Amino acid sequence: MTQPSPEHHESDASTLLPIATPREVLAYLGAELRRHLPLSIGVVLTSVIGAGASLVAVLALGSIVDAVRAGNDRGILVGVAIAVVIAAVVTAVFTALSETLLATLIARLLATMRERVVAAVLCLPVTRIERAGHGDALSRVGADIAVLVAGSRTAIPAIFSSSVLIVVSVAGLFSLDWRLALAGLGAAPAYVAAMRWYLPRSSPKYRQLRTAEADHIDRLVGGIDGLTTVRAYGLETATRDRIDASARSVRDISVSVFGVLERFVSRENRAEFVGLSLIIVVGWLLLRAGDVSLGQVAAATLLFHRLFNPIGAILTFFDEAQRSGAAMTRVVGVIDTLAPGTRPHLPPAEPGPVEIVVRGLRHHYHANGAPAVDDVDLTIPAGTSLALVGASGAGKTTIASLTAGVLTPIGAPPDAIRYNDVPISGLGEDRIRAFTSVATQETHVFAGTLADDLRLARPDADDEQLWSALAKVGADHWVRELDEALDTRIGSGGLTLDPMRAQQIALARLLLRDTPVVVLDESTAEAGSRGAARLEAAAAAVTRGRTALIVAHRLSQSAAADAVAVIDGGRGGEYGTHRELLDADGRYAALWRVWSSATEHDGTREDGAR
Repeated sequence: MTQPSPEHHESDASTLLPIATPREVLAYLGAELRRHLPLSIGVVLTSVIGAGASLVAVLALGSIVDAVRAGNDRGILVGVAIAVVIAAVVTAVFTALSETLLATLIARLLATMRERVVAAVLCLPVTRIERAGHGDALSRVGADIAVLVAGSRTAIPAIFSSSVLIVVSVAGLFSLDWRLALAGLGAAPAYVAAMRWYLPRSSPKYRQLRTAEADHIDRLVGGIDGLTTVRAYGLETATRDRIDASARSVRDISVSVFGVLERFVSRENRAEFVGLSLIIVVGWLLLRAGDVSLGQVAAATLLFHRLFNPIGAILTFFDEAQRSGAAMTRVVGVIDTLAPGTRPHLPPAEPGPVEIVVRGLRHHYHANGAPAVDDVDLTIPAGTSLALVGASGAGKTTIASLTAGVLTPIGAPPDAIRYNDVPISGLGEDRIRAFTSVATQETHVFAGTLADDLRLARPDADDEQLWSALAKVGADHWVRELDEALDTRIGSGGLTLDPMRAQQIALARLLLRDTPVVVLDESTAEAGSRGAARLEAAAAAVTRGRTALIVAHRLSQSAAADAVAVIDGGRGGEYGTHRELLDADGRYAALWRVWSSATEHDGTREDGAR
């Protein structure tokens, strides 16, 4: 009786997680660099000294040219050679030191960024992530960080060192002659024109590319996660076509990005030609006028020509830098949602019993669509259980998600759901999590030891408390049979648990969490008929003494509940105890007769309900 998920729609700008503006990215980087101020200053100083020392050989060549013209070549060559050797050593030492410091700085910035973006995603409301799509969230903490890591190894160091060398080389040109320097700077308008042409065209394309990649991940993950459903409904071709379409979109955008970059490179080459030509022409005119020496013109020409390498490096890695910049806007956009000093945490469970009252509950998944839930009224007295029964797609899971605070009602009054007469709309996510624990049909096994998995619900739990929780859900016997018992590694890279055992671990976590409200959304569905009784006994242990809302997968669960609500088409129908509804001989009684007949026929009924 699993309710289908709402129809998937591709993410758009209004549903994606936040994307930072360039100003916000610069503000974030500025704040981080100030946190590492000594290291940042060290990177700049060592880079400038290394780049400055590398100019000595070029300037020395100009001195040699002038000395040869003056006939003093023998006397100056030894001194120039010594200066060049010393400069080469200084360049090597400070360049290596600069690269080391820069790598250290980048590693620290990336480590902090990775921790913060993961923390921010974990702190986001579940409804926000659901609205954006899992692919967008996964790409922020996965693919976007991977792009930044790749860029930090090559593009960022190359662009930084090249930029420093360009600045120092321009300063060297001015030290030779300001007119030669201005001649070289005459290429600046051509460079600026090329950049002004490129940036408005490339930046949107890179952002579009990152969004397309996130959408592709979303479709791919959705197809894999829903593989059973895809095969059951014969949707293999349609799903494959959707994934292929998103992959083609990524490919087409990538090709268009490269085309823009190719035209940008040709414009940069023209700018280089303009600058070199201006220096040669102006140098020739100044040399004829006797205002500069031949050595100065030669050194200026070589200095400008020497800029081709750093400019070429910037061009070579500019494509990757743009990718990193686009990824940075997406990562910082999520980080900025996290209040300073906030870390993912599990709020302590609220003490005491909780009564849940639902009045006039409505919910629309889509603004113009029919309501998934329409005018539902429910009451769950403190410490009692209510089972929701209905056909697949009736709205049971939606009602459970709304009541648990996993979904925010759209179209309902603010006080439609109340815990102890307090609207949950005013509680905030932390308070709701402190009140409520949820177990669904799709249970995740976290990678690590079994004890680590259980302690996610209660970090301070000792081994005795873990064994107690396992015993109550009937899992202690098979855990004791494991070679390492609680220290057994499970999940990815460890022991693979079958669906029933995974659900037992999930229910044990709920016991350890010990919230006053539990919501079980078909949490026994994956066990199969033969294991249903054991999981239902475990679920009964979890709900005992707590306010419980149960989406019943088997009617044996509704028979054991304190009250039953029949849901049909998103609306509430029959309501009462199991016996009252059987005596009323309505829809619930009909469902019970069909279910009882089927379970007695295949011999799997173990509940003992009458």
